[in-house]
Amino acid sequence: MEIFLGAFTQEWERRRAAFLHERLIASTTDDEELRRRRGSTVLFGAADQNPLKSFKKFAHWPLAQSSPSQRRPMETRFAGLASGSQPAVVKMASFGAASRLGAMAGYISRNGEVSMETQSGQELRGRDAIAALSDDWAPMMGNRAESRDIGIFCIDIAHGPEEAQAMNNRARFIVKSALGDRSFAFGVADCGRTHRIEGVAVLRAKDGERLTADAKATEIVQTRMTRAGVDATEAEFRFTGYGNGVEYGSARLRTLVARFDGTVETDRGEKIGDAKQAGDLVQQEWRGELHSRKSRDVMHLVMSARAGTDVEAFRASARAFLAAEFAEHRYVFSLHEPTSDPKAGRDGGKRPHVHLHAIVAMRAENGDRIETSIASFRRWRENLAEQARARGIRMEMTDRRDQAGAPAYSRNQVRPVSHKGRTEYAGTSGFAALRYEQKRREVPTAARTARSLDYTERVRSQWLEVARDAENVKAKNFAETQLSRIDAAGRLLEKLPRTPDIPHDNGSKIQAALVGLSKLAEVENMHTMTRSEFEAYEKRVEATLEEAERLLPETWRSRFGEIVSAVRDHVDARREMMEQAEQAGERTSETVRPRQADEINQQGEDSIARHTPTAVEAGRDLMMAVEYYRERIESAGDDRSRADKAKWQASLDFELARAGELGAAGNTYIREIAEGDNQLRFAIEAAAQRSAEGTGKTAGGAVQRHHTKDAESEMQDREPKSEALRQTDRTRSAADIRTDPAKQRVSRLDELLSESERSRDRDEFER
Repeated sequence: MEIFLGAFTQEWERRRAAFLHERLIASTTDDEELRRRRGSTVLFGAADQNPLKSFKKFAHWPLAQSSPSQRRPMETRFAGLASGSQPAVVKMASFGAASRLGAMAGYISRNGEVSMETQSGQELRGRDAIAALSDDWAPMMGNRAESRDIGIFCIDIAHGPEEAQAMNNRARFIVKSALGDRSFAFGVADCGRTHRIEGVAVLRAKDGERLTADAKATEIVQTRMTRAGVDATEAEFRFTGYGNGVEYGSARLRTLVARFDGTVETDRGEKIGDAKQAGDLVQQEWRGELHSRKSRDVMHLVMSARAGTDVEAFRASARAFLAAEFAEHRYVFSLHEPTSDPKAGRDGGKRPHVHLHAIVAMRAENGDRIETSIASFRRWRENLAEQARARGIRMEMTDRRDQAGAPAYSRNQVRPVSHKGRTEYAGTSGFAALRYEQKRREVPTAARTARSLDYTERVRSQWLEVARDAENVKAKNFAETQLSRIDAAGRLLEKLPRTPDIPHDNGSKIQAALVGLSKLAEVENMHTMTRSEFEAYEKRVEATLEEAERLLPETWRSRFGEIVSAVRDHVDARREMMEQAEQAGERTSETVRPRQADEINQQGEDSIARHTPTAVEAGRDLMMAVEYYRERIESAGDDRSRADKAKWQASLDFELARAGELGAAGNTYIREIAEGDNQLRFAIEAAAQRSAEGTGKTAGGAVQRHHTKDAESEMQDREPKSEALRQTDRTRSAADIRTDPAKQRVSRLDELLSESERSRDRDEFER
């Protein structure tokens, strides 16, 4: 049987005929299968035994998956809004990992009671369909592991002081010796002749080290406690769990506070009295320390329309929008409206307006990932509005600057405080609370960047035209209301301090130049270069400085001059290090401590029988460099005014760190020398500890942490430091930046970079 599609005048008739023909012959080609999955023809669920039942869907599917039309003119959009058109709403509800797909699908389908529709038109209903969805989408999921942010720990103490306060002080010392410079909270339980400490801790330390809260991390922590003087027979540490994010941390800390009835203390000795204080601590203080990472395998979008909007027309509009924007992605969507929502109003259901939830796989079948930028959301609103207008719904894309709307708040800026009915939130900080309230009340707010201010001027002029040309009082009043809001926002903006702005066209270029300078001037990357490497490095620095200076606005010139000076000081230091290394290579046998150099050479020859030639060669080169810098430092004596002494010290630290890592990696030649060299032995121990803890620190990073001291100081350095000494170290580190002009000016490069990022983010967010 053959059919002639040209005999049908309507697109839906041709699709119906093609579908019936495919059902009759019961076979399709691979290309037809792909087209059917993407909306060219509709694939019905297995339950749709009668295809005529679903013909109504055809009239709502997009006729073609073409790109969105040209951007709708501002005057047309504003005239539509003034005459009663509703704004297009496309919001990002959340991202989730693959493990969250089932829960998210259960939420939008009301646990299977409301049907979901897939990208191919198939209808899914029931719990079994939700469970099968995870298996079907598995190839599209990245399954990236979430970061371990919060650890739950327990310490059993064999004995302790009788007085509660003395026990709390002892417990705080034990926990601090175990966790170091991390935020934590703990409670102490009296178990008769023993005590137990239970606590919650941020796994990432202030210096970036992250514990994994597993058996290996437990061993590392127990070793630290022993070094701090806490005997393993006295206190046994173990991690009992871990989790990701602020929500997990808040829940576990609240549970801890409830268990210990207000006696929980923080690492600063502050009491946590109730669940609210526990939540505030995690939300407002610990949040910034987590550096949390979650897998983004799926996203949850919400599209909504006003109450009274035609439900089926809006469903078709959203279906067409999803098919056009996410043609290569898998997705499911479900529509909620008050008459058919099985969820009670007191539980957050039966909202008066119609809205549609969509869960979309972030990765397409061709490997591409969805970009969720400000521009993407604008395009999505334009597309949804276009599809809605094509189906008789008056809808326009809006920009918050069009009506002086308040900026949106992010999920990180609020926390839920009530789930009864509509979820209520509270800000996680003073600024976040203000932003949340401004958005809820839609306080008139003006954008602050130059680009946005220019846009607002055009908006104001356009609303004036709409008010002047309005055909009725309602449209005129609407336009005048928007003008009042814009004027009110402008008056508020005049009271705010002005900040330097970056021209939009140059923003990304300035960002790239500043990032390049920041990387080139990293102190932790102070390694010795060859002459050819240094010459190439110097050219890169000068080219980057020239580019940044050309692009920076005049308001930043004075600060940039200090940065230029600091970066060039950095280049000079590297030049001298390179020249010294060349001299060391040329003069080791004649001028670099002849006796000790000869001893090293003799040791190398005597060690060939005990060590491999490769180990001897690598270790001998490093030790020659170490002895060279030691000789230069000793020749300088106690003259601290000599600038080159600090450079020699930095070079010695670096070479010792390299030798330490070589020894920790198993170089027996280096280990043999370390038996009579305290500095080298300590460097090996430090490298071995970094390797065991999995911190990934480089030898360059070790330079800043292991400053050379005299023999007595080195021996003291092996003893556990008290909190006072650690505080002194931190104070000295801060003082170094304040008193060292080069470091101070390089740190201003970071400030300038941050200011550039803030300026760019403001401009993007205000759109």
